[in-house]
Amino acid sequence: MMRRILCAGLLLAPLLPAQEPLFAQSPRATHPKDKTRIEVEALFSMPPPTGYLPVRVTAVNQRETDGRLRFSTFSQSGVEPEDSAMESEFSLDSPAGGTVTRDLLVPLTTRFETSGYGGTSVRVNMSGSFGSNSGSLNCGFHPDGPAILMSEPLFTPNSSSLDAELNRSRRGGYGSFTFASKFTASMMPEDWRAYSGYDVMVLTDNDWNLLPPGARAAVLQWVRLGGVVSIYRQTSTNFASLGIEAEGSGDQTGYGLGRIELLKLSGTALDAPRTVSRYHSRPGVAIEGLNESITEDYHSSWPLQDEFGKQKFDYAIFIIVLIAFGVLVGPINLFVFAKSGKRHKLFITTPIISVATSALLIGMILLRDGTGGRGARIALIEVRPENGENRAYVIQEQVTRTGVLLGASFEIGEDVAITPVPIADSAWARLTPGVGGAGMRFTSSFSDEGMKAGGDWFQSRSEQGQLIRAVVPTRGRIELKGGGGAPTFVSTYDFPIERLYYADRSNGYWLVKDLEAGKAAAGTTISESDYRAAVADEARRLARRQREQLNRVSKRADHYVAITSEPPAIETFGAIRWVDERAILTGPVLR
Repeated sequence: MMRRILCAGLLLAPLLPAQEPLFAQSPRATHPKDKTRIEVEALFSMPPPTGYLPVRVTAVNQRETDGRLRFSTFSQSGVEPEDSAMESEFSLDSPAGGTVTRDLLVPLTTRFETSGYGGTSVRVNMSGSFGSNSGSLNCGFHPDGPAILMSEPLFTPNSSSLDAELNRSRRGGYGSFTFASKFTASMMPEDWRAYSGYDVMVLTDNDWNLLPPGARAAVLQWVRLGGVVSIYRQTSTNFASLGIEAEGSGDQTGYGLGRIELLKLSGTALDAPRTVSRYHSRPGVAIEGLNESITEDYHSSWPLQDEFGKQKFDYAIFIIVLIAFGVLVGPINLFVFAKSGKRHKLFITTPIISVATSALLIGMILLRDGTGGRGARIALIEVRPENGENRAYVIQEQVTRTGVLLGASFEIGEDVAITPVPIADSAWARLTPGVGGAGMRFTSSFSDEGMKAGGDWFQSRSEQGQLIRAVVPTRGRIELKGGGGAPTFVSTYDFPIERLYYADRSNGYWLVKDLEAGKAAAGTTISESDYRAAVADEARRLARRQREQLNRVSKRADHYVAITSEPPAIETFGAIRWVDERAILTGPVLR
């Protein structure tokens, strides 16, 4: 027996890097040379409180027949009935005599509580041709802090001291927390969504050079959407030597809506108090976690929901109908329709009255609320057309109010990260502060066509909000023409730009109105104060995190801020009629 276990361990050793093994499966051999094995590991040692967990499956099928693996995943934000859960399914074909490696993006439910311990947990269950097995991981990030990824060369010598300092400096009565999740640079996933639930990546310059090209591109896309990368340099590294196009000089650069910074490091030991303070408490440097933003930014004063308006939930008419039903089905039914000597008629009149009342209530609901729903959405979009990048980085906020829904599933063609957000308490709101995850259940599944979602993303007669992040290809750009004098702009976007504000390289500011695709328009000069005021007015339409991002990137020279009410939105549930749409685009001009 011990020899069999030792042999299995030796066979699996090449498949066990410094990641987080979920489980290994060595099914019964079907012939003497059958060394079939399955290895399932999380590429990060701890899942984030929202987003995705990348899981790598390696299937070595030495059988003479093809096999098929099925995976079901279950993520929960706690252990109580009111907590939310996310489910997903994947399948993987394993041809005979072959080895297949595939990365799965396991969707996670969002942790909506910012107090208490429990975090997000995720379980991966395997079934199919090679037997069944399962494994799980738990999230231990502080609920009020950023979710941090740290490379193994920094994690191993520093994790204990960082965890101790975090729990000392951010004492709370609800358990201990982990400073960072560990990763191995050479095995990083090549999809930006794998990083979408994290806020910060901490690594050395050597780790950065070890990232596979696809993974490095994915990390940079994640930064464009607001991520932060801290690179501890052990040599005379600069942004140019790392292949990063910096905006300006110095050891810190904005990169889209996020930033990248170079920090000094001697050896491998980090100063624990300084490091924890940098990300958790130092003013101007500390990071507001995405999960904290989700749980705090949308329920107290969300401009989009405020502008969308409220609808009164009319209880009175339903109460009147129910009282009338009680009178009709009770005394009138008993003493008029089925009076003494005709009590047997109760078996006929009572169902008729009940069905008629139910039909009346349904008719009233349909007449008042209708089917489908209405909604409002706004997006902050960072557009990067330069150097062949040609991508738009979209952060979309949306709020909806639904009537009666005949179905709730929908498909999204783009690669997205989507999460519900708690909104202000009302009779229509389903997910609000103080109710955990409201017992909501979500499903997500993936195919070559995109993501299919179902469950409680949209519910009948409800107000709900979502935050959507996406990276989409685009050929849209703003081009700057002409030499001296007022600059002339040309848009290649296939929608009209209502107003475009431009900050030039010489501290000049310009405004263009009604910019249409392919038509040149000259700018008119405006003051810096007018420019700042205009950007601030637009920023006030966004939730706090996006507002701060827009205010920050609007200070870049040779960049624009453009407004449109006909935006290229990320489409979700098709039954929603969008009555208010807006997008704020920003990015560099091209010459």
